[in-house]
Amino acid sequence: MPFRTTRRSVLLAGAGLAAPSTLRAQGTAAWPERPVRIVVPFPPGQAADTVTRLVAEELSRRWPQRVVVENRGGGAGAPGMEAGARAAPDGYTLAAGTSGTLGVNPSVLARVPYDAERDFAFITNIAIVPLLLVAHPSFPHRDARALVAAAKAAPGTIDIATAGPATSQHMAAELFAHRAGARLNMVHYRGSGPGVADLLSGNVKLMMDSVISSLPHIQAGKLVPLAVTTPERAPQLPQVPTIAEAVSPGYGAFGWTGLVAPAATPAEIVRKVNAEVVSVLRDPAMAARFVEMGVIAAPGTPEEFGAFVRSEIAQWREVARMANVRLEG
Repeated sequence: MPFRTTRRSVLLAGAGLAAPSTLRAQGTAAWPERPVRIVVPFPPGQAADTVTRLVAEELSRRWPQRVVVENRGGGAGAPGMEAGARAAPDGYTLAAGTSGTLGVNPSVLARVPYDAERDFAFITNIAIVPLLLVAHPSFPHRDARALVAAAKAAPGTIDIATAGPATSQHMAAELFAHRAGARLNMVHYRGSGPGVADLLSGNVKLMMDSVISSLPHIQAGKLVPLAVTTPERAPQLPQVPTIAEAVSPGYGAFGWTGLVAPAATPAEIVRKVNAEVVSVLRDPAMAARFVEMGVIAAPGTPEEFGAFVRSEIAQWREVARMANVRLEG
């Protein structure tokens, strides 16, 4: 490959043409010259879609071209991420990578049509979605320590609802049980909504859910928060301790949405998008809006985001192996 690249550069130079790197530099200086699309691998309305749209709207105000969101749902997000990976690496197609599509899918899907570590240029994380252990008021335990003690005393007798197999809620619950040395009975629902409905009715007493969906019910006194999953306390629930504080030092598990591009996208474009998105996320008004929604803005460098994704893949690979989590697809 290096020989072919060098030879082509020599031939181009001999023909009086610019080398590819020069062409790229000329092309990126004026970028974007047409609309930029961001592929969201889920239907409209989910957290990944909502935060991506907020960023896209702000970028559209700052750039000479609009940024449009294209939803491609289904298949645990794999088809949408494949579309992002296979797009032309010219900066005009980006993708919203998530904890599920980049962090979990590589370990739970038998066939993943993209390589989460090699097929993308990492731009920045956008938002963290805190999760939490939340209970019906009739649940007898009011903190994670008491829950763990009860689960150890009677293994497998405590049900915990999740938003479905291999979701961030499920994987966080498995990691919690593993780290705490307790056995919980996972009860999977088709999404957070049905699980919360059963939790509110008392059909199930405990759930691993997102702060986004549980917060209104907590504020109304209909649900009781036990612990949050982020390494630090969630700004929406500052009085609620973390799992790391309560029972498992070093524990950290949460949903997230970040921005990626096809792997060969010019570094100049990646840096430009990063700078703009980070500026958007660091705006106090946008950060406050994220907190109101139940998420946390999480800007960083491309290198930081790449390292983060690799650490997530490693963590969820171990959880999938330990809990034997697999999905068809």
